[in-house]
Amino acid sequence: MRSIMNLNFGWKYKESFEDAFVENGFDDSGFADVMLPHANIELPYNNFNEKCIQFISCYRKKFPVTGEQAGERAILHFDGVMAYCRVYLNGSYAGEHKGGYTPFRLDVTGFIREDGENVLVVMVDSTEREDIPPFGHVIDYLTYGGIYREVSLVFVQEIHVDNLHIRTKDVLTENMKMEIDLHLENHSGAEKAIVIEFELLCRDESKLKFMEGGVTLAPGPSKLTFTKALVQKMELWDLQAPNLYHVAVKVLHDGVLLDECKERFGFREAVFQKDGFHLNGKRIKLRGLNRHQSFPYVGYAMPKGAQYKDAEILKLDLGVNLVRLSHYPQSRHFLDRCDELGLLVFEEMPGWQHIGDEAWQDVAVQNVEDMIKRDWNRPCVILWGVRINESADDDRFYARTNRVAKELDPDRQTGGVRNFGGSRLLEDVYTYNDFVHDGLNDALQPRSRIVKTDAPYLVTEHNGHMFPTKKYDNESRRIEQALRHLRVMDKMYRAADISGAIGWCMSDYNTHRDFGSGDRICYHGVLDMFRIPKEAAWAYSSQQEGSPVMEVAASMVPGERDGGVLREAIVFTNCDSVRLSKNGTYVGTYGPDREAYPGIPHPPVVITDFIGDLIEKNEGFAKNDAMLAKEILQAVVRHGDQSLPMKYKLKMAYLMFKCHLSHAKAVALYTTYVANWGGKSPVYEFTGFVSDKPVGTSRKGPADSAGLFAVADKDRLVEEETYDVCRIVLKHLDSLGNVMTLSNEVITLETEGPGEVIGPGQIALIGGSIAFWVKTAGKSGTLQVRVRSGRFGDQTLSFAVEKR
Repeated sequence: MRSIMNLNFGWKYKESFEDAFVENGFDDSGFADVMLPHANIELPYNNFNEKCIQFISCYRKKFPVTGEQAGERAILHFDGVMAYCRVYLNGSYAGEHKGGYTPFRLDVTGFIREDGENVLVVMVDSTEREDIPPFGHVIDYLTYGGIYREVSLVFVQEIHVDNLHIRTKDVLTENMKMEIDLHLENHSGAEKAIVIEFELLCRDESKLKFMEGGVTLAPGPSKLTFTKALVQKMELWDLQAPNLYHVAVKVLHDGVLLDECKERFGFREAVFQKDGFHLNGKRIKLRGLNRHQSFPYVGYAMPKGAQYKDAEILKLDLGVNLVRLSHYPQSRHFLDRCDELGLLVFEEMPGWQHIGDEAWQDVAVQNVEDMIKRDWNRPCVILWGVRINESADDDRFYARTNRVAKELDPDRQTGGVRNFGGSRLLEDVYTYNDFVHDGLNDALQPRSRIVKTDAPYLVTEHNGHMFPTKKYDNESRRIEQALRHLRVMDKMYRAADISGAIGWCMSDYNTHRDFGSGDRICYHGVLDMFRIPKEAAWAYSSQQEGSPVMEVAASMVPGERDGGVLREAIVFTNCDSVRLSKNGTYVGTYGPDREAYPGIPHPPVVITDFIGDLIEKNEGFAKNDAMLAKEILQAVVRHGDQSLPMKYKLKMAYLMFKCHLSHAKAVALYTTYVANWGGKSPVYEFTGFVSDKPVGTSRKGPADSAGLFAVADKDRLVEEETYDVCRIVLKHLDSLGNVMTLSNEVITLETEGPGEVIGPGQIALIGGSIAFWVKTAGKSGTLQVRVRSGRFGDQTLSFAVEKR
């Protein structure tokens, strides 16, 4: 009977190898105690040399085998080791693996000690070896190092299930079918008569025994295919209702249960056509972001909790319906959460521009196979990326990758991301990085200029390096980044022959010295590296349905505007309208700018009138004269007083004559209603309305400091197969509730109880905010995190830590 031993706690680690596989007399007293996932070195946030992560290290783990597991086959499962490793068990070489992004297994049955302690040693080479993708040339991201995903030891019988591939058929008809490929291993050395039983586990936890069959199993690996027509209609997996089921399989011999396992899946039909992407027969525009799996300080080494949170940010906060895993397979936990949330995934093979020699290509093809075999049951995965990102055409190589994908998973389409048009297309979908937009030109190129066939077309990257933006850049640049993303989305929605567009990218990320802003960071994200939103995040979140979004992309602070003049305020929102008040006095109600953004579901509200009828109310002007005065003042805002067109000069002269305005009075109108020079700065209040009901309010203007605020993503941490983590966001807010983006206060972090801070114990706000993660330490109890600031005093957050 199958059993799993998680091997993620209690490791010893050293930043060198030094013949560590030698068991007798080996001294590990100089090793550090670590848990998996683990980064081979903890990095600064920026300004480091990436060579510091490129070295050979040693991991060492001791574990016993119980009597229940004696005599069974033992298989080591590694979810991910960067980038090459050799594995030794009890002093014997057990195997090796090339590639840091795909899982691998080693049968260590012959090396297990059943009567004592076992010693597992892993040599990890995290150098950028030219025989392993994505290496061989420059790469615009870091690959980090270490055993950065989980490890387990699985005990099975001589006859056991190796893998299970579930394919759903005819899901839009009354004749739903399931086709199951069952991959079995028979290490008994003889033919065995076995019985296979399948159960369908429904969402309400009811069980439907729907298939049973007897077969004679030959020695070695076997693949058996079973087809079953379903008598009852199953609920489909889609974006709003991601319905999931399980198939449980049992293998019996002479009535004795040999193995039992289950796989999660969903019933859905996903297909790209020339007119776009269709999910369960419904055409859907794909609005997405690219994701790197890296985090501050520890790179890739983050467990389930952080992976889940990233998926939730994308789906629930940013409101996208698709994520591209750029440029490699990512954590199974992240994909688990995508399945559960209804977030579509484009998953691709590891690589970036470079194609290596034949041996390199062999590893790349194996990566494709391992990627598909791991994730072929996931309903969220709608496209396999079987081409190295932005690489040149190579028909021989890509014929191999496409063939492997089609042989393993004939029901899913393939794509291959390019950065040039007219490429030789071997895949099903032409996937293209379109960076044409420079802020002034057309947002996307016409499909007909890029694709010379009738193949479906998907834009897989846009913006990003074309307009890198830091969270602390000036306000106009931050807003322009958001508008560039919005323009591309608007163009995509209006183009019937574009399936969707995937922005570059979700969050800022560490990179090599050859890229980024010189400090080892690419500031391309709509979030910063700590997953804190920039204004560009609102371009995405405002397009979602359901939860009201109203984000005002203007501080209304004079010093953030050229010339101190307020020309416009852009509100990213899915509200029907926005009401503006100034110092408590109503100014006007404004609707979405559908003229400038006719394609997207929810255009922003662009406010250029901050006067309303205040001149009429406050100055005693007749209505028409007040409207004329406002027109002139708005013209001065647009053109400046020194470049005012003649028609407005004439209107000003007419108004001054008719209303007996002195020059001083005219200037006073300007300073009061436009510039506010010499007066108290006003407070603007924006209120969003949906169906005439207020759903959100934001107040803007110069304000005083209100203090430092700490908010945790959750208050309970749960250890399952490994440690858990939680992000804590720190924000310096003003008295109106807005982040003070010019604040860089220094914060000290301390913990008490079963946990610790990931990264340095002292940090500084970046653009008025920052976040950090805490992780558990293998024990239950109460974890207290103290946030200390000389200016703001201390705050303490408490977390219940639970072990399961």
